[in-house]
Amino acid sequence: MPAAGKDDDIFAVAQAERALAEAHLNLDMDVIDRLIHPDYVIVQPGGAIETKSEVLASYRTGTRRWDEARVDQLDIRLHADTAIVVGRWQASGQNGADPFDYQARFLSIWLRQDGRWQNLAYEATEMAEGGN
Repeated sequence: MPAAGKDDDIFAVAQAERALAEAHLNLDMDVIDRLIHPDYVIVQPGGAIETKSEVLASYRTGTRRWDEARVDQLDIRLHADTAIVVGRWQASGQNGADPFDYQARFLSIWLRQDGRWQNLAYEATEMAEGGN
């Protein structure tokens, strides 16, 4: 694949990561649904595993709110139609009665299917305050 194509794909995956994070701010369920692959799985920090339908259902309860949700420090590696992303997630808000404010290092796997990138798998590890 020519370098320009690779650069375009890296840019597209980075944009998809940022769009997914931004969609959390206003719980834009259409964007979240579009960017998450039907076979999506997330390993939560406590070890629980959730599917796409479980994640979307939890967002629809109305008990979550994000005041901050952003990604940076993205290291994107392409392997044909798969992208491996290591980055930093920073978030604050409310989950039910519990406030949260943290940053995490994440591993995210994206799959290009039918010309678009979708998040297939995600896992994050909370970072100590001030961690980079």
